[in-house]
Amino acid sequence: MRIIITGRNVDVTDGLRSAINEKLGKLERFFAPATEILVTLSVEKERQKIEVTIPVKGNIIRSEQVSNDMYVSIDLVEEVIERQLKRYKNKLSDQQKSGGSFNPDFLDKEYDTEEDVQIIRTKKFGIKPMYPEDACIQMELLGHNFFMFKNAETDEVNVVYKRKGNTYGLIEPEF
Repeated sequence: MRIIITGRNVDVTDGLRSAINEKLGKLERFFAPATEILVTLSVEKERQKIEVTIPVKGNIIRSEQVSNDMYVSIDLVEEVIERQLKRYKNKLSDQQKSGGSFNPDFLDKEYDTEEDVQIIRTKKFGIKPMYPEDACIQMELLGHNFFMFKNAETDEVNVVYKRKGNTYGLIEPEF
């Protein structure tokens, strides 16, 4: 397993490098030796952010954590990645796929999933035709990060969502 660390607006010190290698090194038991883990550290004002991306056989395991201390962010990202790996491993077992990037010992061992996906609430609402710009306004009024609506132009169900930097995205179905 190879850990590639880059920094944006931050010097990657030996202390940070060793903390990352120590924490993410714990994940070595899950991966084949040729696997690369991409780590990006960045600092914006008081935000200490770490992004970890692990490409594995047609998928990407990724986590991004932000706190006011980079070492706390490193701890958080390791915990999240490990949970994702256990969930992904169970998915692989269920689908009986080969796990190309994973260590065979990891695939053979059973893990309890701490967090099964549970839908705890269902909402129903009438979908009125509207334009994407109107849907963005409605989303803001509701205080949500996304909003589903029937597009008045295409007569299809679309979703608008809030992106970083106060911009919006539109998801349209493709048939």
